[in-house]
Amino acid sequence: MRGLLGAILCAIACGPAAAQSSAGDADASRGPLASAFGTVFSAVGTAWTELTDWEAWRRDDHFRLAVSPYTAHFRPSEEHEYVWAIGVERERDDHWLGGFSFFSNSFGQPSAYLYGGRRHYGLFDRPPLFFQWSVGLLYGYKDEYEDKVPMNINGFSPGALIGVGWQFGNGVSTVVHLLGDAGLMFQLSYDLR
Repeated sequence: MRGLLGAILCAIACGPAAAQSSAGDADASRGPLASAFGTVFSAVGTAWTELTDWEAWRRDDHFRLAVSPYTAHFRPSEEHEYVWAIGVERERDDHWLGGFSFFSNSFGQPSAYLYGGRRHYGLFDRPPLFFQWSVGLLYGYKDEYEDKVPMNINGFSPGALIGVGWQFGNGVSTVVHLLGDAGLMFQLSYDLR
């Protein structure tokens, strides 16, 4: 099933490009929107294939404990409460990762994020500097706060984070995550090796 879904997503993204490239100038016949969708579908297909490769998860990897003690909102509000998060990640040797985070959202509601993603080390040719992304399932924005996250159905919605971090030599790292257009979350983590 995993391979089938990855192949379907890749076929959606790559199929038209492959057909067009055999006919000639593929980029000229595809508009920028079609190219963007092709890139996104290709990335999703690759991510799905990697994250559901159960054999790869059995190989050597490590766990990471994370805590986020501070979040800065771009537009602070009187209804905002203190935001904190604790989590655990498992990172494979090829830097794909999966994790779970429990947190108190901006409105004081218990919330959770189950995700998969990847760390990309060596950003700007600086080995300790990395870029991290994740996508997953978010839960917790309920009742009068349902409209604070997109596509929320009874507290469940898709979630995504991007962040930039620094990996210190002793297994400690720090990451600044962008929370959509809402703010920045500062995270400290420790690798369990």
